Amino acid sequence: MSSYHTLTKRKTLGLVALLSVGGVQSANANFNKTIENALKFGQDDAKYGQIKLNLRYRYENHDTDIGPKKTGDTDTLRWRIGYLSPEFHGVQAFAEYEGNQDIFTNEYNSVRNGKTGFETVADPQEHELNQLWVSYKGIPDTEIKLGRQRIKIDNDRFIGNVGWRQMEQTYDAVMITNKSLPNTTLKAGYIINQRDIFARENDMDSQFVNLAYDIKGIGKVTGYTYLVDYNEAAGNNRSSNQTYGARFNGAYKVNDDVKALYTAEYAWQRDHGDNPLNYQVDYFNVMGGVAAFGITLKAGVEQLGGQKGKGFDTPLATKHAFQGWADKFLGTPGDGIRDISVALSGKIKGVKIMGVYHDFDDDTGSINYGQEYDFVVATKIAKHYSLLAKYAYYDADQFSTDTQKFWLQAGVSF
Repeated sequence: MSSYHTLTKRKTLGLVALLSVGGVQSANANFNKTIENALKFGQDDAKYGQIKLNLRYRYENHDTDIGPKKTGDTDTLRWRIGYLSPEFHGVQAFAEYEGNQDIFTNEYNSVRNGKTGFETVADPQEHELNQLWVSYKGIPDTEIKLGRQRIKIDNDRFIGNVGWRQMEQTYDAVMITNKSLPNTTLKAGYIINQRDIFARENDMDSQFVNLAYDIKGIGKVTGYTYLVDYNEAAGNNRSSNQTYGARFNGAYKVNDDVKALYTAEYAWQRDHGDNPLNYQVDYFNVMGGVAAFGITLKAGVEQLGGQKGKGFDTPLATKHAFQGWADKFLGTPGDGIRDISVALSGKIKGVKIMGVYHDFDDDTGSINYGQEYDFVVATKIAKHYSLLAKYAYYDADQFSTDTQKFWLQAGVSF
């Protein structure tokens, strides 16, 4: 594996400079307030609406131990600018433009740039209309949103925005959120298009229903149905599926310093729509943990089953958040996958530090895919500024090859 000292020296110095700038802005609250007021057209109540602005610089390095491809190495700058209208008789609208540009180093395969001799960094140099929606809240306890929008359901395991990547995943959809029953939230939607992280349009005819009931002081019980049906590309049709499941997630306060954490989830999936495959697989996720004195420890097992060479599939998920940050299992292996993980996290003077260990096997435990070690350090400065350093090392056994990835990131958001 190649050394990262030379590769990251320039990036580290750049981020230190950004940190210094952020520190100056943190000390000058008036500077941030001036920007906030300007983006609200000088009105604290945003009666003329407001401009939304987001900038994110990222350096990413992707290196594998064996194989013909060269190390992927790139700096990208992602920007979003949007306008959120004031609410008028329950109606509100939002439009947002998004672009991503490689700026210093572009020795990487973005999937769209044709540089197939390099390892993949899934942040193409593209520009797009990221969001364009109108919402209506004139019905009590109800919001109806129509248009291209960000959709995040529960922990993003089945439907998410893939917010880790520079180009966000959004959906052309109608979504209804209703909270008319006590402690209950109903989310239902109809999706006709998935605009993925490569700025590609994927035509679909998909529906979902997610019903959650909050048990105060205990947790949230959720039942859901996701019907994903791709209409055109034959390759995408293999990901058309119907999933039915239930989830319980919560925390119990033992005392002022200690909380017990827990998750239990089960789902069943089969083929749907024009999927040429005939399969039935299941999914479960069990986690237990404790948060005490500023430190959180979690341990869990997540399993996605496999049958007839087809694994449990979540094509609309934020997959980077699951099964290791090295992204070796974005597609579930045909024999399924069992991920046993332990995570330890805490904060030191506002800086979040986390380490995660994964042990991967097939869904029977007979094939050892390998292990992974993930680490992240992140902080926010004066609400609007953020810094992050992140590392993932996948130690292969009977699946793929040793892989390591490294990221440095700085963001500004108003």
